[in-house]
Amino acid sequence: MPSLHVAIIGAGIIGLSTAFELRWRGCEVTVIDPDPGQGASRAAAGMLAPAAETTWGHGILHELLGASNQAYPDFVQRIEQATGRRPDYLENATLVVAAEPADRDALHELVQLQTSLGFSAQTLLPSAARRMEPALASNIAGAVRCAGDHQIDPRSVVAILAGHLDAQLVREPAVELLQRAGTTHAVRTGSGRIIEADQVVLAAGLGTVAGTPELPLRPVYGDIFRLQGPAGPRLLTHTVRGIVHRDPVYLVPRADGSLVLGASSREDGNEAVNIGQMHKLLDNARRLVPGIVDCSLNEVIARARPGTPDDRPLIGRLDDGLVLSTGYSRHGVLLTPFGSSLTADLVLGQPPHAEHARAVDPARFSGGSAPDPAGLSRAEPSRTDPSRLAPTRMELHR
Repeated sequence: MPSLHVAIIGAGIIGLSTAFELRWRGCEVTVIDPDPGQGASRAAAGMLAPAAETTWGHGILHELLGASNQAYPDFVQRIEQATGRRPDYLENATLVVAAEPADRDALHELVQLQTSLGFSAQTLLPSAARRMEPALASNIAGAVRCAGDHQIDPRSVVAILAGHLDAQLVREPAVELLQRAGTTHAVRTGSGRIIEADQVVLAAGLGTVAGTPELPLRPVYGDIFRLQGPAGPRLLTHTVRGIVHRDPVYLVPRADGSLVLGASSREDGNEAVNIGQMHKLLDNARRLVPGIVDCSLNEVIARARPGTPDDRPLIGRLDDGLVLSTGYSRHGVLLTPFGSSLTADLVLGQPPHAEHARAVDPARFSGGSAPDPAGLSRAEPSRTDPSRLAPTRMELHR
């Protein structure tokens, strides 16, 4: 019996990981994207930080983030098993640091929320935080260590998977979804090529493809730096997430001594790097880690993340031949194991985790079958076995 052929539009970390998951489960795939990995995935820092990312009112999103984070070791192991290459995945913990006494309130609120959600969080005195990270400023006001918050370099994931799937990549834009009797059955590319498929997955973040229904997406731009640390020992070993005058900033150390510094969040429609945001990020980072003034600049970049009204992605079936997987906002990298697994379940008609599927169903914004998102956001999260995210054995975004 021939295997299912799936055409995937979008070769960011979500599209490529979904293609990998489907191949792992025995499908044939074709991935359509003119510039694989050059969208939001190119800019992403790769923090796997469900505890540090906690925010009041996000309800079940915290459960999705936590479960996807727990699934990451298996996800990385399977990539290495299939490709012979291991993504740059570091289990190096995260320090959330308050710059000033006034920022300690935000830190205390974070700890309270983390505790209520079942995440691990260790409150530290400034002196203890500085013993862990001597490069922190001498006058920080406090810190929290999130032992389960790790990091991955999205560029390494994209490069490995794009290489692994190279023969299945069509480096053209997808311009139109083709339907027959209301069911999507093919994709037309920019050159006029028609790619027939048993199933189509739309994983392009903000691109326009004719035949796609209107979606509740908006571009949320982020400016982000890549710095090279000074010679000698690495400037930082933990990921540092700062609160400076109630504004967030983060520094993510890579194994090669470089640092990712970010990121702004703006909805001004400007695709170019914003100088004011650059200055603010650098100034706040210097307030936490003065030694960054000795770093050199490798890159500064801006990309648009596909945002939704409730910050949860849009993952669901749109017709008998089309599945949607987009709208991951700033959580695309962290939610990659979750999103790729759920999307593969939907493509193959396998029963997904029901509550998780409802939480990300695109119908929640159109009066469809999904529950009221406000009701979901008030639900108490439960701790979920990460094995539910994948079968027993089987942008990102632009």
